[in-house]
Amino acid sequence: MKIGVGSDHNAFDMKDSLISYIQDLGHEVVDYGCQDSCTEVDYPEVAFKVANDINANEIERGILICGTGIGVAIAAGKVPGIRAALCHDTYSAERAQKSNNAQVLTMGAKVIGIETAKQVVKAYLESTFPGGNSARKIQQITDKEQEFLKQLQS
Repeated sequence: MKIGVGSDHNAFDMKDSLISYIQDLGHEVVDYGCQDSCTEVDYPEVAFKVANDINANEIERGILICGTGIGVAIAAGKVPGIRAALCHDTYSAERAQKSNNAQVLTMGAKVIGIETAKQVVKAYLESTFPGGNSARKIQQITDKEQEFLKQLQS
């Protein structure tokens, strides 16, 4: 799978560690976001790039990290069609995919450590969306999003 991984400066070290880990799991990685922990990078810009590239089929999933994971989740979720899930445990990461077909996993580098983050990423990447009852619910979300977008255009 082709995975986009991005962060702001608060999560640079975790991003770099996760890129190597994800590659070791056999995935291709596209690095988004900051290149060091000293240069300030605004997380919305990174989140928007990852989300847009998912919509453009440049990458299949995204992993975004900031201090808490909240900001990148909010920003990515503003891009139409994107479902971002903030997860700090393996059960939530698995359900993000199995129940919500989330294209983006977000985490907080100041909330969890790297070993837990690796476990969360692995659970997320190993999970797939089975459809079923969850597909109906995801469709309801998509329909509402499209309704809002149409209202904005009129």
